[in-house]
Amino acid sequence: MNLPGRARYLARRGRQTLSTFDNGGALVRSLVTRSPELVFEIDGLAVHCPNVPGARVPVFEVFAEDEYAFDWFGRGLPTDAVVVDIGAHIGCFSLDLARRFPGVTVHSYEPTPSTSAYTRKNVESNGLAHRIHVHEEAVSARSGTLVMADSGTASGHNGVMHLGESGTTMIEVPCRSIADVFDAAGPRIDVLKMDAEGAEYDVMLASDPALWERVDRLVMEFHPVEGHRFAEIEALLTSAGLVQRRRIDGEGAEIGLAWFSREEIPAR
Repeated sequence: MNLPGRARYLARRGRQTLSTFDNGGALVRSLVTRSPELVFEIDGLAVHCPNVPGARVPVFEVFAEDEYAFDWFGRGLPTDAVVVDIGAHIGCFSLDLARRFPGVTVHSYEPTPSTSAYTRKNVESNGLAHRIHVHEEAVSARSGTLVMADSGTASGHNGVMHLGESGTTMIEVPCRSIADVFDAAGPRIDVLKMDAEGAEYDVMLASDPALWERVDRLVMEFHPVEGHRFAEIEALLTSAGLVQRRRIDGEGAEIGLAWFSREEIPAR
């Protein structure tokens, strides 16, 4: 990022910090003084986060930018919605759902030890352990173990795509099959969120297509994986009755966000 771009980015983050979070002024001071941990306060929630860029970014994406479009995508959800959050990071998506929908139950999956410690801390410190169930596991096509990269700083980019990158270590984590994840959630899944950092093709394409008939809405990040195209995932979900309602492509090929649902969701 060039100097003018960096300046614009920092100015935008400053505005978002002050306008989104109830303790925006204190957060700006903590950012400037490089405090080791930040606490983002919003609508009664306190979100603990390591003060490093890779950990902070998802906090802003969820709470300041509504990256997953829940102002729209959450319309019409049942009051007792059941949600599965795959790739929960420090818990922002799950916490935002709990804030928006007081009756929701969430199963959150985050395998990286450095990150899941924050997921659990955020859920428990906000008194939400009875509604958000934290599973310190990866999700794959099969149960067992998974080798992935860990930066050790609750980075939003830990995962199989980042093996071998500078600053990461290779770790082995327990993983649960997507079929077992669905069974643990119950007979219906009102919302499934997936940010598996490149593992989405293995998770989804090797699964039983009938599984996806239990999902009512799905929002997912997709990533460039050699030998695969997002059209394969779209075909799988379409065969299960899920229709793509929106898609935002990122910079580069085969990367972006996509939203699917069985019934059309009213426009924002």
